Amino acid sequence: MNAPFRSLLYVPALRERAVEKARALPCDGVILDLEDSIAPSDKSAARARAIAEIERGGFGGRHLLIRINAPETPEGQQDLAALEATSMLAAVHGIVVPKAESAADIERVRARLPTLAPFAMIETPRAVLSLGVIAAACATHRLGGGLVLGSNDLLKAMGARDSTGREAITAVMTQLVLAARAFGLLPIDGVLNDFRDEDALTAQCQQARLYGFAGKSLIHPAQINAANAAFSPDEDEIARARAIIAAFEAAESEGVTTLDGEMIEALHRDEARQTLAFARACGITL
Repeated sequence: MNAPFRSLLYVPALRERAVEKARALPCDGVILDLEDSIAPSDKSAARARAIAEIERGGFGGRHLLIRINAPETPEGQQDLAALEATSMLAAVHGIVVPKAESAADIERVRARLPTLAPFAMIETPRAVLSLGVIAAACATHRLGGGLVLGSNDLLKAMGARDSTGREAITAVMTQLVLAARAFGLLPIDGVLNDFRDEDALTAQCQQARLYGFAGKSLIHPAQINAANAAFSPDEDEIARARAIIAAFEAAESEGVTTLDGEMIEALHRDEARQTLAFARACGITL
C-alpha cells in the first residue's frame, strides 16, 4: 500500500450529503461508518445507504473503507452479509473492525470478506495486551492492513483522562506502532473530538508522526489539511533526502560516506529515496 494514508475521514453512512461532500475532499481515505455514529434504530438504513454509496462509486483515488459493527454482533453479521452481496466490493479497499481483541475477530471478517484489507481498531485493554496477535492476523492479507487507535473507548475502559498530549496512552501508542510496523501494517492515530481546536490537532498530528504513525483518523473535514501536512515530508526533509542521495552519488560509495561532518550509511540513502518517493505520492512537486 504505497498510496498515502495521512488522513482517514469518518463519515456516517446515513448522512448522504456528507458522503457526497467527501468525494471531493482532499483526504486520503473515507471511512463509511456503520458503528458508533449510527443510532441502533438507524442501523438497517445506514447499511443500505453504505451499499448504495459503494455501488455509486466516485471516490476517485481515495481509499474507501467501511467500519462495520462488531463482527460477533447481529448487526455486524448483517453488515458482513450486505457487503458480501454487493457486486461492487472491488471498489472498497478495507474493512475497519471495531473492538478487535483477538485473531478470531479478524479471521471472522476475513473469512467473509477475503478481498478486503483488515484494519483492526484497538479500543480496549484486552486488545492492547493482544496487539501482536491481532497484528499477525491482519498481516496475512495480501494487501496488508492496519491498526487503528480507538482512543475514546480505550481511555474510557482504562478509567483514564484525555489530554492534548495523551499522557495516559503514550505507551499504548508506541506499542501499537511497534506491532503494526513489525508486521508491515499501517499504524493509524485516533481521532481528536474537538475539531475546532486547531492547535490541539496540530500537536497531536506532530506527536503521532514523531511516534511513527502513518496517518490520523478524523471526524471533520476541517481536520484534513493539518493531517495531510503533518504526515507529508516537509521542505527540510526533502532537502535533506536530496543531499543524502547526492552525497552517495558523489562518493560513488555503496557503504558509508559523510554529509556535513556526519557519517551516513546505506540505510540513510534508502530512507532518503523512500522520502522522495512518498513526497511524490503525496502530490508534492520535486
